Amino acid sequence: MMTPAHIRHANAALAALIILQLTMLGALFAQSAPHPPATIPLFGIAPFLAAALSTAAAAIIIGPLDTAAGRVLSVLAALMALLSYGPQKYLDAQFALIWPAVIAGQIATVAVIILVASAAMKRSTS
Repeated sequence: MMTPAHIRHANAALAALIILQLTMLGALFAQSAPHPPATIPLFGIAPFLAAALSTAAAAIIIGPLDTAAGRVLSVLAALMALLSYGPQKYLDAQFALIWPAVIAGQIATVAVIILVASAAMKRSTS
């Protein structure tokens, strides 16, 4: 079992992703620059952000490291966040305006993935 500190770290990283995505959703609705586009080729960004936010919240509620479901939801939330904060954003024309969110999103995503991998490895060896 993961320690309470590991669980707090995972919850903090997921909460960071929630706050970043809520901020971008607010910027989209307010149309304050820089804001994400309303649509991308496959879907509208607001419904996607809603799905990403609810996935991260579900992971926190279930326990991001405690169960297989929590670990899957945590990784899924991290991967969904990469649409907004992934390495492709380094090529974005507005990178100079969004880099703090991109870097914070990447750090939180990496933290979630490392903590979930560590939890999964500890479960498989015990």
